[in-house]
Amino acid sequence: MSERPYIGGQAVLEGVMMRSPASLVVAVRRPDGRIAVREEAWETLWPKATFLRKPFFRGAVVLIESVWNGFTALAFSAEQAETEEAARGEQSAASIQRPSTPGPTPASAEKGGGELARGLMLGVSFLFMVALFIAAPHLLTLGLFKLLGRDPSLKGLLFHLVDGVFRIGILVGWLALVARTKDARRLFQYHGAEHKAIWTYESKLPLTVENARRFTTQHPRCGTSFLFVVVGVAVLLHVLVLPFVPTISSVGALQTLFVLGLKILLAFPVAGIAYELQKRSARADCPPVLKAMVAPGLWLQKITTVEPTDDQLEIALLALDRALAREEGRPRAADGVQVYPDFSVALAA
Repeated sequence: MSERPYIGGQAVLEGVMMRSPASLVVAVRRPDGRIAVREEAWETLWPKATFLRKPFFRGAVVLIESVWNGFTALAFSAEQAETEEAARGEQSAASIQRPSTPGPTPASAEKGGGELARGLMLGVSFLFMVALFIAAPHLLTLGLFKLLGRDPSLKGLLFHLVDGVFRIGILVGWLALVARTKDARRLFQYHGAEHKAIWTYESKLPLTVENARRFTTQHPRCGTSFLFVVVGVAVLLHVLVLPFVPTISSVGALQTLFVLGLKILLAFPVAGIAYELQKRSARADCPPVLKAMVAPGLWLQKITTVEPTDDQLEIALLALDRALAREEGRPRAADGVQVYPDFSVALAA
C-alpha cells in the first residue's frame, strides 16, 4: 500500500474535495442535479524548503497547505451550490461543458485575484484557533487555580492536565455546537462519504457505491481525530518544556502573555508530532498503545460524520477517481471546471 498514492479529503458544501500528492479535485452536486468538477494541481507552499517535507516538520506544513487549498475548494463549492441561478445561461443537462477557449479559466482567474483573500482567511483562521484552543484553555485553567486558591505553577503536571481537559471540553463543545447548525448534517454526510470512499480505495476495491456502502464513516486519518491527538501531544510537550520557562516579569499579565507566546510557537512541533502519530495509527501494524491514544478521536467522529446517501457517495467516489487518474497518468480533463449531467457520464468522461 505504500507504493499507492496517498489520498486525503475534505467535505465541502454539497460535495467533496480529494487530494493526491500532486492534485486537487473538487466534485459538487449542483441544485439542478448536475455535477461540477474542478481539477487542478495541489498548490505547494515553500516548495524549495525541502527540509519542511521531512518527518516531524511536514505536519505543520501539510496542515497549513490543507487549509490554504481547502479555501479554494470551499469557495468553488459555494459558487456551485448557491441556487439554480448558477445554472442559468448554460447548456442543457444532456451536454457536457468544458472550457472551449484557451483563455483564463475560473481557477486561473481566482488564483490571479484571490491570493490576498486566502491569506487573510488563513490569518483569521489561525487567530481563531489560537484564541479557542490555546489562549482560552490556559486562561480558564489559570482562573480555576486562582479561584481554588492553588498555585498556578507551570512546573507541576496538574496545570497541564487541567489545561488539556479544558481543550478537550472546548473541542467537543465547539463540534457539538456546529452540529446543531442548519447545514451541518449534509456537510457531515459528505464527510462520511469521503471516509467511505477512502476506505474503499485503501481496501483495494473497485470504486463503486456498492463497495463503499459497507465501510464505516470513521477513519483514523480524519482531521477530527487529528485535533484530539494534538491535545494529547500538547499536554506531553508542555509538561516537558514549560517547567523550564523563566519568569520574565513580576506582572502576571506579562508573564501570561509570554507563556502564551511560547505555547503558540510550540504548536508547530506539536502539529508535526501529532501528524506522524496519526499517520502511523492508520497502518495495520499500529501499536496497541497508539490505537488507544487515537481511539477517542474516532469516537469524536460520531459527531462530525453521518451516514451518507448513495448520491453523496457518488460525489466522493468521483472526486477520488479523478484525483487518482491524475496521479496514474490516465487520460482526464485538463485543469479547470467541467459540468456533467450525472455520475455515470462524469465517471466515463
